[in-house]
Amino acid sequence: MKRTTLAGLFISAAMLASPAFAADNNLCTSKLQELKGKVNALPATSGNTAMEIKRLMSSAEASQASGDDTKCVTEATQALALTDKQRNEPNP
Repeated sequence: MKRTTLAGLFISAAMLASPAFAADNNLCTSKLQELKGKVNALPATSGNTAMEIKRLMSSAEASQASGDDTKCVTEATQALALTDKQRNEPNP
């Protein structure tokens, strides 16, 4: 009886955890697509912010390739915030 209950708990836990991993992967992919679109629309500048955005985007892509979707989402979100900030700044 204990084995059956324990096996049932493990199976339930595995089934509940699976959608969470898929959600992170989908979120990572959508954030990267959004980021690429915004980076292509940014004005050409050689400032530190633009370099940081590209660094974060490269790092997010590397994280996605290595399977670390949580890190990918975090870095892509940071880069998106920087692109929004840079887009709202006046151009000299």
